[in-house]
Amino acid sequence: MAASIQLNVRSIKAPFNLTPVHKQWPKPSRISCAAAAATPTKRYSITLLPGDGIGPEIIFVTKNVLKLAGSLEGIEFSFQEMPMGGAALDLTGVPLPEETLSAAKKADAILLGAIGGYKWDKNEKHLKPETGLLQLREGLKVFANLRPATVLPQLVDSSTLKKDVAEGVDLMVVRELTGGIYFGKPRGFGINEKGEDIGFNTEVYATHEIDRIARVAFEIARKRRGQLCSVDKANVLEASMLWRKRVAAIASEYPDVELSHMYVDNAAMQLVRYPKQFDTIVTNNIFGDILSDEASMITGSIGMLPSASLGESGPGLFEPIHGSAPDIAGQDKANPLATILSAAMLLKYGLGEENAAKRIENAVLDTLNKGFRTGDIHSAGNKLVGCKEMGEEVLKSVDSPILAAI
Repeated sequence: MAASIQLNVRSIKAPFNLTPVHKQWPKPSRISCAAAAATPTKRYSITLLPGDGIGPEIIFVTKNVLKLAGSLEGIEFSFQEMPMGGAALDLTGVPLPEETLSAAKKADAILLGAIGGYKWDKNEKHLKPETGLLQLREGLKVFANLRPATVLPQLVDSSTLKKDVAEGVDLMVVRELTGGIYFGKPRGFGINEKGEDIGFNTEVYATHEIDRIARVAFEIARKRRGQLCSVDKANVLEASMLWRKRVAAIASEYPDVELSHMYVDNAAMQLVRYPKQFDTIVTNNIFGDILSDEASMITGSIGMLPSASLGESGPGLFEPIHGSAPDIAGQDKANPLATILSAAMLLKYGLGEENAAKRIENAVLDTLNKGFRTGDIHSAGNKLVGCKEMGEEVLKSVDSPILAAI
């Protein structure tokens, strides 16, 4: 199972010297420690990819949270920051330098901020920041994308759905990440028999691609509430017909998990009508891309949701699902909680460090309980804070001996 991958601890040496990708933020205010740091017994290397827009801000904050949570659990991290996306284009001329991919492969886990921005929107496809992300996923051979969508009690009123519909939603979308129409061939442009320009893509899946993502989803469902819904379009698409056939076959290996099937158009409707019916959803690349974004908005803000991308071996890739938000970049307005929660997923799914992960998850809840909110989740009666202050409040809660015992 990808979520329990055993990773080799390897030190990283910087492959080349880089000028700073972004201006360093000032150090956060000093916070007195309520809990003593444990003597390091485990060491992990983390490659940081701040990227573009708000990426450097949220990575800076999250790095501090990760360091503190680790130190309290006897974990020491070594960090290496590398350019990717638009920042890499400006620095090296390509969205994913070979040195960045090499550093990522050697790490125990990768934490990504965000990529993209108006500056590079008109670039040719191979010079777009998003191409670097696809290349990174392919290079790391990560095929399983985990996107949780949980409506926290503190934020239920932020959901665009009625409270009785949104309250209690806790689902996980497991998206196949490296196959399907985004990668299928043939693809391209041409001219049809009428002389018209055409564009075409291919939705294709092999048995092994479906089987491995199905097993990941069944394993996750087994550890949650034991229900798995496979989403496809098997009434129309041959690729989906094979998808449904293989998922049903894998189900025999998991008699304790209840499997259901749903067409993607119905699933999109049901996510809005009655999202609490879902526990774990498994689906292909393009359907997962769309449904996970839809599910994210049930929670009230895309700025709250983390994700993990895992493979059969090697390091996992962990990132918030939101974009680079260039409109607010550098203004201390970004919500860092999705990235902080991605660090918790890094600890849990990437390194198997569940105690440290729980520290971070509890700290986020505690910070929200105290009423701190960034602009995207702010409401009357709460305190509006910026990215840096939100990070400092999470740090205080990570350091709480009371939370560590929860």
